Amino acid sequence: MPDASKRAEILLKLAKNLKLNETAILEANKNDLDKMEKDNPLYDRLLISRERLEWICNDVEKVASMEDLDGQTLEERTLPNGLHLKRVSVPLGVVGVIYEARPNVTIDVFSLCFKAGNTVVLKGGSDAEESNKAIVEVIKETLKENDLSEDLLYLMPSDRKYVEVMLKADKYIDLIIPRGSQGLIKFVKENSLVPIIETGAGIVHTYIDDDFNLEWAREIVFNAKTQRPGVCNALDCLIVNEKATPKLSKIIERLAEKEVIIYTDAQSYEALEGKYPQELLKKANEEQFGKEFLSLQMSIKTVSNIEEAIDHINKYSSRHSEAIISNNVNAQNRFIKEVDAGVIYTNASTRFTDGAVFGLGAEIGISTQKLHARGPFALQALTTYKWILEGQGQVRE
Repeated sequence: MPDASKRAEILLKLAKNLKLNETAILEANKNDLDKMEKDNPLYDRLLISRERLEWICNDVEKVASMEDLDGQTLEERTLPNGLHLKRVSVPLGVVGVIYEARPNVTIDVFSLCFKAGNTVVLKGGSDAEESNKAIVEVIKETLKENDLSEDLLYLMPSDRKYVEVMLKADKYIDLIIPRGSQGLIKFVKENSLVPIIETGAGIVHTYIDDDFNLEWAREIVFNAKTQRPGVCNALDCLIVNEKATPKLSKIIERLAEKEVIIYTDAQSYEALEGKYPQELLKKANEEQFGKEFLSLQMSIKTVSNIEEAIDHINKYSSRHSEAIISNNVNAQNRFIKEVDAGVIYTNASTRFTDGAVFGLGAEIGISTQKLHARGPFALQALTTYKWILEGQGQVRE
């Protein structure tokens, strides 16, 4: 593995090569898109446009410019016995990532892992097979141009049977990150011999308190649900304090512009009947709560107070991103303290949960667990550390 400055230089070359190979990448992506129905929730995730490729290249350049963490001294001191102790960051080693129809992940993962000094094993989904191959070809060519082994990145075949091969490779892979549906994450969690970090599934709620700014609520709900409905930080369930239900039709009326289908409990249904297009208004059952829709659908739950809202979120949430819309500072603070999630918002759209937005460069995903990393899983989380003790003949008595 080259030193930090060389890795940064190679990443900048990679960004240029991706731009130079734009036509081939977009053509490969089109071949993948042609196999998928446009109304499939994964279609938007699969799509690479010229604009999106430009964003991806910009993220690679940002990662290249970030501070190098490999070999950084995190703390040091001299012990009473004269031993000089240091804690130094080191790469994780070999990082495996299993993901579905998001070819941008191929570039994000490689750039972050390479910057941190890790080798990468990728297992993409069949939906993005052509896109992934085209991107990996550019990455490997960039490595080759710089006299580096192409084996710093390995793309496994897209057949699902290779997922199990990765999960049993505990002698060769140090960490596996599943990024995708709840089903994928559950399977990896239950079958992996390799340590994992869960990312991807987002069952996202926004709670509207009894005292709130109506205009903020209208804009936040519309943005969180419709700006990119197929991503993991999009709104799935709107929770409404019963005192706010007289204004519920005003809060959600813009969703009709995008033909958002809404599943409501009895109280919210009564508040919306005749005020929201009837063909888009449905009565909810249990399966609509705790569901990641990834499409222009959402549920609405009515609660009598903030306690019920927090209980509902903690029951159904995937611990991804949760929001409260409230003018009450005490309510905001209680929500922040009692809701268990990687990212908490007050009076803002959940769509901001993103490593690049947080200033972390690109991201591998959003970690929904508590150990090692939580929230946007980016460069710093791709290192661990070792203790180094330098002595002058000391022995322990």
